Amino acid sequence: MSIQSKYSPLETHLKSAGFKEILMTFEEIEAVIGTSLPPSARKHRPWWSNNPSNSVMTHSWLAAGYKTSRVDISNECLVFVKDDPRGLHDSSPQNPEMDSGKHPVFGCMAGTVTVAEDLDLTSPAMPEWANMAHQDLCHE
Repeated sequence: MSIQSKYSPLETHLKSAGFKEILMTFEEIEAVIGTSLPPSARKHRPWWSNNPSNSVMTHSWLAAGYKTSRVDISNECLVFVKDDPRGLHDSSPQNPEMDSGKHPVFGCMAGTVTVAEDLDLTSPAMPEWANMAHQDLCHE
């Protein structure tokens, strides 16, 4: 039996979804529960742990049969994964990327890496390795 709290709508939402993985942003979770997440949810990865003594909200997703996974604090998103996915759909309709065959967290970390414009990603990282390898082969 779940604890009735302001997070109970999340439990209802997850139970009714019927998917083995559900990608949600923190903003989407706030829309479901009708209130803001506590500041610690946006700052500390452990807030999203699956330990039942962690927080009242943890009871909501555990009672729905889900666990948190792939929590990305910087991009404020995570995936709820069904504990027993038998008989569930493969993807969530809330995630249009899944219709294209992409993983539910595809793009979740977009914009977190910057590559210098003058960097050639196809060039060897250490060109001298080729020389060392060639020398090793020649001296055998």
